[in-house]
Amino acid sequence: MNKKILITGTAGFIGFHLANRLAKEGFEVIGLDSINNYYDVTLKIARLEAAGFHKRQIAYKERITSQTLPNLHFIQLKLEDMSALNKLFLDEQFDVVINLAAQAGVRYSLKNPSAYIQSNIVGFTNLLECCRHYNIQHLVYASSSSVYGLNKKIPFSTKDAVNHPVSLYAASKKSNELLAHTYSHLFGIPTTGLRFFTVYGPWGRPDMAYFLFTEAILKNDPIKVFNHGRMSRDFTYIDDIVEGIFRVMQQPPKSNTKWVAESPEADSSSAPYRIYNIGKNAPVSLLGFIETIEKALSKEAQKEFLPMQSGDVEQTYADSSALIKDTGYKPDTPLEKGIGTFVEWYKEYYKV
Repeated sequence: MNKKILITGTAGFIGFHLANRLAKEGFEVIGLDSINNYYDVTLKIARLEAAGFHKRQIAYKERITSQTLPNLHFIQLKLEDMSALNKLFLDEQFDVVINLAAQAGVRYSLKNPSAYIQSNIVGFTNLLECCRHYNIQHLVYASSSSVYGLNKKIPFSTKDAVNHPVSLYAASKKSNELLAHTYSHLFGIPTTGLRFFTVYGPWGRPDMAYFLFTEAILKNDPIKVFNHGRMSRDFTYIDDIVEGIFRVMQQPPKSNTKWVAESPEADSSSAPYRIYNIGKNAPVSLLGFIETIEKALSKEAQKEFLPMQSGDVEQTYADSSALIKDTGYKPDTPLEKGIGTFVEWYKEYYKV
């Protein structure tokens, strides 16, 4: 519990929840975020305020401390700013780094590809360089279920190759896995990549479908149902994601002594490198998902059926067996419970 942990992306959805959890567990946590305007900055600031940071201090770009959790700190900083990032590592001497900062969104990558290159590749490389030079004990980083791309074999297994992404976002996340392996191999840095499957819950991202559906239904606006509803997702509740990260964080990977270069498995290596899926392992149809939201809202949605969007996939389905085997944890929050909790938060936050 005396470890010092850097969490990037702490004004974001997953980072906010994880930083609070680890601080309450007794770790010293330094949160970092650029607070960009990809989506509502007000929501990002509100997350930080909910974690005990004073709104007037957030923009100072200096290390500030939570008023409710004295071992939780925050600094506004971009991973692309190598000079500032290097100084932060020098000053703080972190033990563990958890990278959740990224330019998110599949469809936005069609409009603004350079944002993904700068944040997800340049920023991640800067982080790897700092991990290399400051003796980080474990780097845990967010990958994505989107890396499975054109893969049709289900459930999606980390042992399978993922060489056919269908969006720039997915390609940038696959690049993170490749870069991490290279640094694990060359410099012995233990790295673990986590492929998250459609995360949802309170304080979530407003560009996600469940958020948009809830907003539209409450406003009596039609919701957009892509691929005419013939889609399914492995929806994973935020608390399950946080628990998975918490357990993985405490188990730095070692070289897989059984790894065979002539028939290499994709999720481990002779280097201290590991990949896990974190998903519910129980895909739900899009129409079934909408029905769950309707029940939580006690209101029926008006549906506008549309073709598939570019960069999207019909189905996601996580094989989480490696996570369960190595950590003893299986994501298991029922969809009805998770959506119910989200809807309660949404109504309270937006006063509806």
